[in-house]
Amino acid sequence: MWRYGAGVLSALLLAAGGVVLFRGAAQTEAPLPQPKPAPAGMAPLPPAPVAVPSATARTREEKRFDRYDKDRDGRVTREEYLASRRKAFAKLDVNRDGQLSFDEWAVATTTKFAKADADRSATLDAAEFATTAIPRKPAARCACPAPRAEAED
Repeated sequence: MWRYGAGVLSALLLAAGGVVLFRGAAQTEAPLPQPKPAPAGMAPLPPAPVAVPSATARTREEKRFDRYDKDRDGRVTREEYLASRRKAFAKLDVNRDGQLSFDEWAVATTTKFAKADADRSATLDAAEFATTAIPRKPAARCACPAPRAEAED
C-alpha cells in the first residue's frame, strides 16, 4: 500500500515541478517590440493588403475523374475508363496473345515479391511490404518564389 502512496506523491511532485518551471519560463520571455511611431506631421500608413492565393476546393473524386477524362470533355467514355486497365493487362501479358494465363500472372507476382523481400527471409515485414505499393506522384506544392539573396556592399 505504501508503494501506491509513494507513486501518487511522486506524481504530484512532478506535476508541481512542471507548473513551477512553466510559470518561470513564461515570466522570462522578452516582450514583443513595439512598432515605431510615425514622424510628426505624417499620418501612419495603413497596412498593405496581403494577397492570399486562392485554392480550388476539389474533392478526391473530382481529381480521380479528371485523371480518367483524357480529352477533358467532362465525360468519361468506356475507352477512357478501360485505358488504364489495358496498360496494366499489357504489362502482365508477356507473350502478347491477348490472354492472361496463370503462369504469366504468377511470374509477375513472384518477381514483385522477390524484389520486395530484401532480407531474403521469404516473408515481408511492414517496411518491405510498403515497397510493393503503387508509386504515386507527389502532391503539387506551392510555387512560391525563392528568397532573394541580399546584395553585398
